[in-house]
Amino acid sequence: MRWQAFLDAVRERGEYPTAHEAERAARTVLALLGAHLVGEERAELAARLPETFALILLNPLQAAEPLDPERFVRATAAWIDGASAETAKWDVSAVLSVVADAAGEDLMSRVLLQLPPGYELLFGRPRPD
Repeated sequence: MRWQAFLDAVRERGEYPTAHEAERAARTVLALLGAHLVGEERAELAARLPETFALILLNPLQAAEPLDPERFVRATAAWIDGASAETAKWDVSAVLSVVADAAGEDLMSRVLLQLPPGYELLFGRPRPD
């Protein structure tokens, strides 16, 4: 996926007034996501993202332990100036739903296996009952 298409999709889904805000959300969320993924899935996901975002995913913030979805959202809020848990959840969902589209179903299934339960909702991929 090209840079502009990725950023436009994040901006549209997040309803951000500027590309700068969409980029800030994407950088933060991808840095946190990268800390939770390893191996082939992280590399394959990075290959489907624009180069700048791929590098962020591949050189993540360090996570001491896997964060459940709620803590992931709180961590995102802590990294974005002025964000609340609610606005951070919006940011996370906007970015991760675009990531899921870029990844495709097979890769997303493998990515979700590396994450604690509940992330499928953040990626916009609720599991059927």
